[in-house]
Amino acid sequence: MKVLIIGNGAREHIIGETLARSPQKPEIVVFADKLNPGLRKISATYKKSDSLTNFEDLKKLVDEEKPEFAIIGPEAPIAAGVVDYLETLGVPSVAPKKAPAQLESSKSFTRDLLQNYDIHGNPTFIIFRKWDEKYSEEDTMKSIHNFMEHLKDGFVVKADGLTGGKGVKVTGDHLQGPDDGSCYAKECLEKDGHVVIEEKLVGEEFSAMFLTDGKTLAALPVVQDHKRAFEDDKGPNTGGMGSYSDENNSLPFLRPEDLEEAKEITKQVLDAVNKETGEIFKGVLYGGFIATKHGVKLIEYNVRFGDPEVMNILSVLKTDFVEVCKAVIEGRLEDLQIEFEKKATVCKYLVPEGYPNTPKSGEEIKLFGVPDGCQVYYASVDVNDEGKLITGTSRALAFVGVAENLQKAEQLAETGAKATEGPLFHRRDIGTPSLIDRRIFHMQKLRDEAQN
Repeated sequence: MKVLIIGNGAREHIIGETLARSPQKPEIVVFADKLNPGLRKISATYKKSDSLTNFEDLKKLVDEEKPEFAIIGPEAPIAAGVVDYLETLGVPSVAPKKAPAQLESSKSFTRDLLQNYDIHGNPTFIIFRKWDEKYSEEDTMKSIHNFMEHLKDGFVVKADGLTGGKGVKVTGDHLQGPDDGSCYAKECLEKDGHVVIEEKLVGEEFSAMFLTDGKTLAALPVVQDHKRAFEDDKGPNTGGMGSYSDENNSLPFLRPEDLEEAKEITKQVLDAVNKETGEIFKGVLYGGFIATKHGVKLIEYNVRFGDPEVMNILSVLKTDFVEVCKAVIEGRLEDLQIEFEKKATVCKYLVPEGYPNTPKSGEEIKLFGVPDGCQVYYASVDVNDEGKLITGTSRALAFVGVAENLQKAEQLAETGAKATEGPLFHRRDIGTPSLIDRRIFHMQKLRDEAQN
């Protein structure tokens, strides 16, 4: 058996390693646009192209290797229709087709879907579209400014398309007020033609991912990601600096009813997107949610494994991953019991100095040994002509600690992250008791306010 992986980050590295653990012993075939030393080491075939959306190169690889199925890691090829294309070549995928993938590729599509199908979870929002003959630029920008002023508790400006997790700007963090917000909204309109303005939600975010065959939702361990670059949740947004999950495969500040609410929203969204697009959504349906004093709200949906969250999830997967993928593709997920170890996980990303705005690339990285119980996954790194590991332009290495509790998992991840040398940094606070206690206190305070 051969399995095709599209992508070349740490997410795809752990996907490859998890597939390789299967008793079915599949050969790993990789279609990449960059080198990943860890993924190349475990793959039987590693094909580099100039782009993950170069379908001509992809067809050549498929014709040569004839994989049984594909797993697509990043969102860009999914949004470009790679699943639709692979289907014409006779290769099914653990990912949705282009039409239902709009759940991630278009913020406005998702907000409209929830509103039109009367699904709970939307914040107060308006979608603004680029000016035309009917509405002038001046009218549109005035309406945007007025709506921002109307949202007195703060607002969020969201670019409509794919932005690598960096297209959202929030008042108080990135924007000082309606004037700032209007400038960014205009930038988004000129680029995408749409922009979403919505109320600022206050609470604690969590990632609730589900595998689905279009009918059944199989819940995966719940994870909290950390988007901000620096400790204490400061600095610009990134692709994700790290994440953690508790030994009960949930998070310390969440209640069971929060998870049920997130699952019910996702079930309704699954049914709605199947009906709206006429295509059956298969793959990973990943909801970015926030627990607030008024219940669970939807921040966004993604249509693939989250990165870094996938490191927490696949590190504790007990069930044969190949069998899980087949069940998704063949529509028999309800017959498969997916099991996870009851262990805590903490992931910390090492990133180049200057990340995310001006990362230093081409700098040497030295690894001095990773402790037992900690795994390292390669992301944006390369190997130079001298065989040395060097930084790329994004997140470099993910260190994942797995243990019986969060304290031990965090210590393992931290020890691994420190066993390196080079112009790199990481968030030392991810998974620490002080950060988690702050999350618990914040959520309890909000719940108490709701009762009073």
